[in-house]
Amino acid sequence: MGVARRERWAVPLLWAALLAVALLGGARGSEEGTAVYIVTMKQAPVSHKRLDLERFRSSRVAAAAGGGAGDNPATSILRKPRHASPKYMNYGSLLVRLQNSLLKKTLRGEHYTKLYSYHYLINGFAVVLTPQQAEKLNRRKEVANIMLDFSVRTATTYTPEFLGLPEGAWVQDGGPQCAGQGVVVGLIDTGIDPNHPSFADDLTTDNYPVPAHYSGNCEVTSDFPSGSCNRKLVGARHFAASAITRGVFNASQDLASPSDSDGHGTHTASIAAGNHGIPVIVAGHHFGDASGMAPRAHIAVYKALYKGFGGFAADVVAAIDQAAEDNVDIISLSITPNRRPPGLATFFNPIDMALMSAVKDGIFVVQAAGNTGPSPKSMSSYSPWIFTVGASAHDREYNNYVVLGNNLTISGVGLAPGTDGDSMYNLIAAPHALQNYTTTPIEMSLGECQDPSHLDKDLIRGKILVCSYSIRFVLGLSSVKQALDTAKNVSAAGIIFYLDPFVLGFQLNPTPMDIPGLIIPSSDDSKIFLSYYNDSLVRDGPSDRVVKFGAVAKILGGLKPNYGSSAPKVMFYSARGPDPEDNTLANADILKPNVVAPGSSIWGAWSSRGLDSAEFTGESFAMLSGTSMAAPHIAGLAALIKQKFPSFSPAAIGSALSTTTTLSDKQGNPIMSQRTYSNPDSTQTPATPFDMGNGFANATAALDPGLIFDCNYDDYLSFLCGINGSAPVVANYTGSSCRASTMTGADLNLPSITIAVLNQSRTITRTITNVASDENYTVSCNAPYGVAASAAPAQFFIPSGQKQLVTFVVNATMTNSSASFGDVEFYGDRGHRVVIPFTVMSKAV
Repeated sequence: MGVARRERWAVPLLWAALLAVALLGGARGSEEGTAVYIVTMKQAPVSHKRLDLERFRSSRVAAAAGGGAGDNPATSILRKPRHASPKYMNYGSLLVRLQNSLLKKTLRGEHYTKLYSYHYLINGFAVVLTPQQAEKLNRRKEVANIMLDFSVRTATTYTPEFLGLPEGAWVQDGGPQCAGQGVVVGLIDTGIDPNHPSFADDLTTDNYPVPAHYSGNCEVTSDFPSGSCNRKLVGARHFAASAITRGVFNASQDLASPSDSDGHGTHTASIAAGNHGIPVIVAGHHFGDASGMAPRAHIAVYKALYKGFGGFAADVVAAIDQAAEDNVDIISLSITPNRRPPGLATFFNPIDMALMSAVKDGIFVVQAAGNTGPSPKSMSSYSPWIFTVGASAHDREYNNYVVLGNNLTISGVGLAPGTDGDSMYNLIAAPHALQNYTTTPIEMSLGECQDPSHLDKDLIRGKILVCSYSIRFVLGLSSVKQALDTAKNVSAAGIIFYLDPFVLGFQLNPTPMDIPGLIIPSSDDSKIFLSYYNDSLVRDGPSDRVVKFGAVAKILGGLKPNYGSSAPKVMFYSARGPDPEDNTLANADILKPNVVAPGSSIWGAWSSRGLDSAEFTGESFAMLSGTSMAAPHIAGLAALIKQKFPSFSPAAIGSALSTTTTLSDKQGNPIMSQRTYSNPDSTQTPATPFDMGNGFANATAALDPGLIFDCNYDDYLSFLCGINGSAPVVANYTGSSCRASTMTGADLNLPSITIAVLNQSRTITRTITNVASDENYTVSCNAPYGVAASAAPAQFFIPSGQKQLVTFVVNATMTNSSASFGDVEFYGDRGHRVVIPFTVMSKAV
């Protein structure tokens, strides 16, 4: 125990040393030719040792009582409470000592820098080595695996209503003042702003205690002073050793503390579990009141991502390991790797394998699918033990419009007021309003309205200023906020941005403006707008100078939302399946994403230090889009399920979310999926399971799933062992020897059936557990095209708490290489309806 404490207290000294290196040397943060390696040891980590011992004890107790450990059907979904024990703390200290001993013996007299000791979920460490040193370590019998570190990147006032929480799930939990109480959501992100009201613990007189099972602490730094944590924000730490040793860490911008200088982490934390009823006031306008999905849940923050560079796997694994040791209930990661993991299969990488251990430890893990859609096989979250979330739109939109003098109306985005009354105002483009009609070497920034000093104020006064929205806005080199300052400086009546044709594939969120304004988000509409403007100019013949600005327009404000859009729909940027098994892009027998959730134009808390979106600098809320926003929605909904069903395993929580989804939009039509970057709504088609997984999350239905499909660590292990040639890799990562296994992803007890290759015939089984009252069920198979399928039994009675095996015989009726989709439906006579998607990719008779 003493050694563990010394190791933990040594961490600040390591930070200080690494920071000094980073500040002094930049790229000299590591010696010539060195790199960060993640080393895994063969000896079992703390969590595996503890769980194996508990399993052995429970089996002995069951045997002494005259029954087997599996006799009670409910035991497979029980999550044993995790309590810190001196015995396991001592074992963790032993692992750290053995790691240090190995390094000293192997690299005697040589220089190296150990960055992290991992001991809870995986037994290993991150270390700065030369390739020659790495090879020496790799030859040691104690070492199971060694891998180069890799980079990762980051991937609501209304969405609680859109998800039906106020009248549904929250009512079942006792209202928003109780929803999620006792559950700790751990977020691995860019940190948090502890002073934001979304994370205060004194908003009601009913103060709730820190959950007894949580054992984390609150790191104290000059940027994150004592008192930053409370009964709401129960823990906060940061991890940056790999980033610092690489020389990419900017201490003044990235902050060596849990404090959020980016904004992303504050945003995602508030979506998952931010307080209920927090006023959203941006640019002086009130946009309603915000709430997290589980407003009474607790938040623990593990900062491993940063504004300037994203993050690195070594730091993320350290954050995951610490979150699990601290006993969080849910881990939410709005991050994705920058490249597909190399090696035998995508599932074998340090992050996914650490998360598999977290699942073994009873932690529900949710991850963003990634923003690499709409291409097929663009998934960035691969493994079946991870709950992967894609992004959908909801039906609230902030639209404003420009009405042109030729009676054309063009839609735009902008959280802005309109111009006064019905008056029309002359339009003037910035390049046509230069002083003395001159041009300068910085004309691009002038066209983007970034510099008022060269503009003719008398010429612009009272007119609507027209600016270009170029790729420089996307890259952060120009900003809407600066253009607004320019417009106010030259006394413009408003501002309009037209889209540069090179800006494709970016979601333009409504941007707060304190003067009338909008951004035209369509390149086609921008061409129409510019054509009208240019055709209305009157020029002097000899000089070609503009002498009259004939184009006029008025702006209709966009401060009030519209709720008439078709939603939900899958956003073009949301990553798509099928799930890739490896770098050859072979199809896995696993459905990804698992579900979709709101990810487009999401209001969330914003850090007072946040720099990620220049348009929201200095604001307390921001509107962002991405699968990063979708994942914490599910993390919060999972907290509601965990609160109601504390004994549910991670797979049981995932099943409840998956089998109760919605498959139609608000108008009762099939959910649509956007297919292209450019003009995505004009190319949308009905969504398939590769776009939306099981469908759109239904929070209220998930709290009464009826049947669940459970899966455990041993099942995942058998699946990995079933991959050809995987035994050595499995042993290296898990310390477990593979028994003979033919299990594929299709054989896992998932709430979906996915078959990548169907050769003639296949038998698939699923085991379901009844978590409701006694019920009669009828099974209906809607087979994919080119496939015949039957279920046995087709009808069954299942008592509460009991299991039922259902066998599906699947036959190919034609040879076809294209994916086809169906489903399996379980209809209960007490009102439960459980639906799982059924997908077959290639088939041959």
